[in-house]
Amino acid sequence: MLTIDPKEIAPAKLQGYLQGAIAPRPIAFASTIDENGTPNLSPFSFFNVFSSNPPILVFSPARRVRNNTVKHTLINSENTREVVINIVNYDIVQQMSLSSTEYPDGVNEFEKAGLTMLKSDLVKPFRVAESPVQFECKVNDVIALGDQGGAGNLVICEVVKIHINEAVLDENGAIDQQKVDLVARCGGNWYSRANQGLFEVEKPLSTLGIGVDNIPDFIKESTVFNGNDLGKLGNIETIPTEEEIAIFVTENFSVKAVLSSDDAEKRMELAKKFLDNNETLTAWKVLLAKK
Repeated sequence: MLTIDPKEIAPAKLQGYLQGAIAPRPIAFASTIDENGTPNLSPFSFFNVFSSNPPILVFSPARRVRNNTVKHTLINSENTREVVINIVNYDIVQQMSLSSTEYPDGVNEFEKAGLTMLKSDLVKPFRVAESPVQFECKVNDVIALGDQGGAGNLVICEVVKIHINEAVLDENGAIDQQKVDLVARCGGNWYSRANQGLFEVEKPLSTLGIGVDNIPDFIKESTVFNGNDLGKLGNIETIPTEEEIAIFVTENFSVKAVLSSDDAEKRMELAKKFLDNNETLTAWKVLLAKK
């Protein structure tokens, strides 16, 4: 058996062991605003419910291991003492992942992820309209667990209002676990879909995805693609060049018939097949290829 002294290994490796072993973990999709009213949206898998009376949720935006900096969510929670915790289901998992991109200060992750800002009733941060369950919260306390990279910060939140999409309720008004279709975080790129099992989502670590806001309207408006598809398309760093697209068309005779036709729906469906196989760059080439 491998035996480890936490003090004798690098923090990043220790974090990997912890996240790989203590899983699956629910995801707090935390919406905050800064003191100037700028919205921020970011997911955190160090999260759970710790009390029902009063209703208390706790999540932990840890200090970054690589450079010991803190996240906007932590700063906003400390300064404004308000947060909305949105629950993540399978329908928005790709968009949630895209929102974790390290965009510069002031960038609206709602827009980048293609999610809808919904005004809250009792707190200032916006809710994620696409989330099946949304908790408006007041921040009771923030407890720092250390001052080095990887140290957590417990944000203790008291729920002041709950919003539940009626589509995920059963005939008795309870949340139906099949309908809500929750996802949870595991180690690496792995997630768990509560009613089906493991799947992977490529995590944006070192690149800045273009965002759903930079996807052409004809793609966003297509009924072929869902939110997860748009999340994948928005997670690439750059759109393929005309030269790359031309080479693709030349080398792939099997797709020429679709690309040369006037049937836009068939082109979208072909791109969708590539997205389902996680071939996102190929999907982009299909969508942008000229007849």
